[in-house]
Order: sequence, then C-alpha cells, then structure tokens
Amino acid sequence: MTDTTDGTTSPPEKLVAALTLEEKAALTSGKGFWHTTPVVRLSLPSIVLTDGPHGVRKQSGNGDHLGLGDSVPATCFPPAVAMGSAFDPELLERVGRALGAEARAAGVHVLLGPGLNIKRSPLCGRNFEYFSEDPIVSGVLASALVRGLQSRGVGASPKHFAANNQEHDRMRVSADIDERPLREIYLRGFERVVTEEQPWTVMCSYNRVNGVYAAENSWLLDTVLREEWGFDGLVVSDWGAVNERAAAVGAGLDLEMPAGGSEADERLAAAVRSGELDENTLDTAASRLVRLVGRATGSESHEAQEPDLRTHHELAREVAGRSVVLLKNADGVLPLAADTSVAAIGEFARTPRYQGAGSSLINPTALDSALEALRTRAGSEHVTFAAGFTFDGAETDQDPLRREAVEAAADSEVALVFLGLPDSAESEGYDREDLRLPTPQLELLDAVLEANPRTVVVLSNGSVVDPAPFVDRVPALVEGWLLGQAGGGALADVLYGDVNPSGRLTETVPMRLADTPAFLDFPGEHGHVRYGEGLFVGYRWYDARDFSVRFPFGHGLSYTSFTYSDLSLRADEAGITVRATVTNTGRRAGREVVQVYTGVPGSTVTRPPRELKGFASVELEAGQQREVTVELRRKDLAHWDTRFGSWVVEGGEYTVAVGASSRDIRLDGTVEVTGDETRTPLTLESSLGELLRDPQARQVLQRMLEQAPGADTLSAALSDPGLVSMMESFPLDRLPTFLGQEFSRERIASLLEIVNAQRS
Repeated sequence: MTDTTDGTTSPPEKLVAALTLEEKAALTSGKGFWHTTPVVRLSLPSIVLTDGPHGVRKQSGNGDHLGLGDSVPATCFPPAVAMGSAFDPELLERVGRALGAEARAAGVHVLLGPGLNIKRSPLCGRNFEYFSEDPIVSGVLASALVRGLQSRGVGASPKHFAANNQEHDRMRVSADIDERPLREIYLRGFERVVTEEQPWTVMCSYNRVNGVYAAENSWLLDTVLREEWGFDGLVVSDWGAVNERAAAVGAGLDLEMPAGGSEADERLAAAVRSGELDENTLDTAASRLVRLVGRATGSESHEAQEPDLRTHHELAREVAGRSVVLLKNADGVLPLAADTSVAAIGEFARTPRYQGAGSSLINPTALDSALEALRTRAGSEHVTFAAGFTFDGAETDQDPLRREAVEAAADSEVALVFLGLPDSAESEGYDREDLRLPTPQLELLDAVLEANPRTVVVLSNGSVVDPAPFVDRVPALVEGWLLGQAGGGALADVLYGDVNPSGRLTETVPMRLADTPAFLDFPGEHGHVRYGEGLFVGYRWYDARDFSVRFPFGHGLSYTSFTYSDLSLRADEAGITVRATVTNTGRRAGREVVQVYTGVPGSTVTRPPRELKGFASVELEAGQQREVTVELRRKDLAHWDTRFGSWVVEGGEYTVAVGASSRDIRLDGTVEVTGDETRTPLTLESSLGELLRDPQARQVLQRMLEQAPGADTLSAALSDPGLVSMMESFPLDRLPTFLGQEFSRERIASLLEIVNAQRS
C-alpha cells in the first residue's frame, strides 16, 4: 500500500470498501498492547505505537498486561519539566529528530507524545511530563519536538487531549471549565501544534470535559480538533480511556488502545447493525487508521539506520545543561574552581533521579551520576562523598549518615547538598499531597549548614518544591529538575562553569501551597473538579492578585549579566514586532532568554495584567550586544469572545513589557493595535447601557427623543448620569415600565431595527 495523505480518492477508502463490517470494527481497536490490527488478506500490516515522550519506551515482545514492564534500551532525554526550562525550540527539534531516529531503528511508527497539559497545580503527579503553566511556551516547544520527530518519518501523538491536569480520579473526573479559559489556556497549545505541524495522531485523555468523556466528546474531537483546526490525522485513546466504544467512534475517536478484544469488536459491529452507529462513521474511522498505516510504512526516504547512541547521549547532556535553572547565587559561590575542595552530599549525587515514574519510564543506554562527573571534572582528590540519607527514609539509618555528611562538609570549602523528591513522591496515577521535601533531607541540610555555611543546594524534582525552610540560609540554589541519563554530567558542567546556566522557570514557585491558583479547587469532589481560577493560571494569578512569589515564572540567573535597551514596537496585520538590544555586560559568554509580555489596560473583558506572548534567546560573548527580534502573532493576541464563539483581537493601546522574567521587566512601551470588527446585534434583551455605549444607537435614540411627547423630560432623564448609572443594566424591554409608553416595545424594536441595519 502507498502513502496517501492528499485527501483525494485513495487506497484507504478503496481498502475500507473491501472490508467486512467485522474487519472494520476490529481495525478501530488494537491488537495487543502496542500494535494496530492487521488485515492479512488485504495486505494491510500492523504498525507499532509506543510510549515516549522523552525516549523510546518499547517493550520487548508484546508487552505485559499493564504495559509497564522492561523495555529495550533507549536514550533517556530530559523529561519535559526540564526541556521546558531550556526555552529553546531549536534544541527540542534536534531532540525530536534523535527520538525519530531511535524509533525507526526500533521499528516504532508512532511515539506517544509530547505531553503539553498545563501545570494547573504543582501537586499534579504527572507534571514532570509537561512543559509549563503557560500555553505559549507549551505550544512552541511541543511544536518543535513534533517537527523534529515527524521529519524522520515517525508520527507524534500530542497528549492528553484535553484538560488532563491531575491524576486523582483521572479515569472519571470531570474537568468543569468555562469555555474562555478552556480555549485560551488549556487548548491553545494543542491548537498551535495541530495547525502548525499536523501531527499524525492526537491522543485523547481519560477524563471528562464538562461532563463528557474526552473519548466521547464530539465537540472536542470533531468540532474543535477537525473542523476548526483542520486536523487530518487519527485520534487514538489513552490506554484504557474508552468508556463506550460505539459512542466514542460516533464522537470522532478512531482507535481504541490497547486491544478491546473480540467481544468489544462484536458489540461495535452490533451497534452498526442496530442503527446505533452509522456505518459511514465507522468507515471514516477505519479509513483514518488505514491512512496512518500508509504514512508509517510508505515512506522510503526514512530508512531505519542504527542510531548513534553516543552522539545522542551528548545531545542529552547538552539539553540537560541548558535546562538547569540557577535560582540563587549569592557571594559568587558558583561557579566552582577546579581546585576547590568539595563535599558532595546526598544520595541523589550518587544515585540520580533522572526521570519520572509511570508509562514514560525509559530504560537508558547509559547513566551518568553527578558524583562521577564531579570527580572526573575536578579530580577525585577534590571531591568527597557522603550519602547523608537513604531514599526510604528509615530512621535507624539517618544518624550515622548525617554525622558522616557533617564531617565531610566541615572538611571542605564548599558543600554541595543534593536534595529532591523520591520516586514514590510523584508519579503517574496519583498526585502529591504537599510541596515539602522529606524531613530527613531537611534535617541533614540544617546540620550541614551549621558545619559549612558555603553550602549549595542542588534539587532533583519533577515539579515545584517548597524551598522556604532553607532558601534564605543557603548562598546558592540550583534547580536540577529531572535531567535524563546525562544529567549528572550536565550538573557538573554548570557547577564548574563549563556551561553558563540559562534555564528559566516555566512554572512559578509560590511562597506557600495555599497561594496557588487551584488550591481551593483541587482535586475536586464527587467526580468533578471546578476550574474556579478561570484564566488566572500560574503567574497570571499571582500578578492579578499582587501576591509575592518565591521565584517568578521565567526566572533564572546566569554567571554573567545582561542589559536591555532600545525598545522598538510596530503593530501591523501580522501582529506586533518587538525589537530590543541585549548586551552582555559581564565577563563570561552567556545566553539570555528574552521574554515578551503584553497587557490591555483598557480592556472590555477580564484579563491578567500581563501574559507571555513570545520569547527568543540570544547567545553573547562578554561585552557583545545584539538586537533581538520577537514576533508576536496576531492570533496569540486574541481572546475568546463568548458572544461570537470566536477569537477576537481587541483594538486599543497594548502594553508591551520585555524582560528576564514575568517580574523582572527591563523595558516597556505601548503600541496601538487595530482590533477586529465585531458588533453584537442589539435586541430587546440588550441593556440600556449597551445601547447608550453604541454611538449609532445613541444618535438614533436622540432622534426618537426629539420626536417623542415629553421629549424634554425624557432627554433630561437620560442626561442625568446618576439615573443612567442606575438604569443602564435594565433590559430594553423593561423601559416602558419606567419611561412610559412613549418608549413602547414597538418603538424600541423599531429603533433596534434601524441601528442593526446601519451596523451590518
């Protein structure tokens, strides 16, 4: 069979026409855990889908019953929690190409990822698989990864579509979200990936969205994904997400995974025979599966070759180094000099936690520890080690380990204390209960600080942790996230200054859990979780409420310094072009991430004070300067107007803020943006205030007043600001009760007819 994706009459439709009803039903479910169902008599092969998204997690054989057992070795790149902090789409595209090469070599046709759900709460157990609390960051970076992956002839599967922002009750919970935040926050990243990169597949999520299972949600899968965004690929379920197969296929789901079994296939065929499911709908789903098989097997330009795993390991180290975020660095403790005596303390230094638990668990081709890398970089004679604690936290083990660590710290110039969350603290399948680090680790740090105040904390975690117990007492704090198989080497690179840190936070670190946007609405109750914070997710919430934060969105330090100057703004039909000059004013080469935020102070709708709309990075030698250009797309300036059910760019003066974080604004200015022409028809249910705010309507009303009996009295009444303020919320059809029959419903309807005709 040949690859046919041009939408013309094609082999997929011809092949489907030759299938029996039972064969078509079988095609919409997998064969086993990772394979699609073949049709041998028509030479339709099976293809392989397998877990990603930061490595190729292909199980040996057909896989175990949960799909979580041992997998073949593959490069474990940093998970999305780290890659997001790189703010580097070009780098992520390179990762995508490497993943594609390894997938093809392993016989994998579709890699399940990337994950781009929004980090609504820092407690979500799967946050390590997601990029950001911001949809622009998530969309840009996911698009780059998909672009790289599919350039190698391997399909992507952006997930989990949609509003899968917690693990608690994830198979059933209804994410209850108003349409505007759903569109602007939770779907916006997916829209970018779909419209820019046309991924081969999209994976729908387990949960309900506003009461309807994602797998059965025709509004989500057909109206939004296909009709509005133009998606031409296949929708696959998350593994086990299908509640009722006939309803799911009818709503736009094409492939249930894993295998539903012959009984489920028979029920689907029976639904067609009974008229419950239109056979044409089943034909469409089967055609999409056949087309996917054609895409996966028909490209001769992407022959499988043995991947260069050594080069991929080096790429993983490069990505990890770019993902490290330097949160604090007082008194120039970092970078370390090669001859500095260092105590590496904490089991994480020797036994790295480099990825999250669950379906994305990669069997790495190699694994670097920070301890090994530190000793390689500086020499074993300069680096001592003490475990300090055990991962299981057994009380009987802690005291002697802590004493050993204190002695090592006291005998060294600098103590590097590696702290973090154990595997059991965050995982697919359940959420975290708090943001605290384990108590034995905090007690260890207290003891080390008493012995050596020149202490650097290096964190290993898949989502935000609370540094309150120590952040003011340690001179340096390094956010190491989960850095993949080469993360140990990358940490050494950053700590010794071979790599100048340039990672930036893609999620806010709050002062306390109670300050977080979803605190009162997470994880919900009785099968529902209300997204009560609306648009105000992440930094939007903290800025709107003027809350202090521990570290703001976009924050990250460097071993050099940068200044910004010469802001230039230009708005046109494409959006806003932002230009600024960035100068490296320090003594080291470095990379700066330039972030651009916009606001609309006079907006007629509720908005956050500022929202990220674009970013770019620039690498500069010491003393070098360069102009940086960031293009803000017009469509990213739009808000979802619930009156029209469409995206609308509001006209007026926009503030544009350029800075190094959401709260480190270096330059700001204003620019006039031409808005979209949008006018809602005035009806008898419109308010007096809405009528008076329309210039044309006001003119027509004035003419009516001049002709009406008692015109002077009525005119005076409508000229009284206090009276108008009191009455402006009145629906127009109530005015006769208060203004007399001179303002009858008929006269008002006549006015509205004239006004609406002039506006059309």
